[in-house]
Amino acid sequence: MIITQEDYNLLKPYFSKQNAGSDEMSLSAELSRAIIIKKEAFPAHGIRLNARVWITDEATGETTALTIVLPQYANIKEKKISVTTPIAAALIGFRKGDTVQWKVPAGLKVFSITDVVPPNE
Repeated sequence: MIITQEDYNLLKPYFSKQNAGSDEMSLSAELSRAIIIKKEAFPAHGIRLNARVWITDEATGETTALTIVLPQYANIKEKKISVTTPIAAALIGFRKGDTVQWKVPAGLKVFSITDVVPPNE
């Protein structure tokens, strides 16, 4: 996982090193192994906070658009997903063209990242 220093600083309050090993696909686990880089070095189609992301379920072919936000800005009607959810935590740091998997109650889901629009700065 790669992440900008700015995003890492925003996410630190949601991160607990004690819980980092308890769930390998949690935000804490992802951040504990993150490579922190400057914003200028972050890939253009990389996923970070406030990025708009299109993912396609490899099993069904269904495409979903979502925006990854801090918990206080989450709004399911607007498809704004909290970074603390398993899906968002799994996506942070990946980029367009990557394939990502994460655990759901029914097992592992596999998604391909079909597009990423970086946040407006």
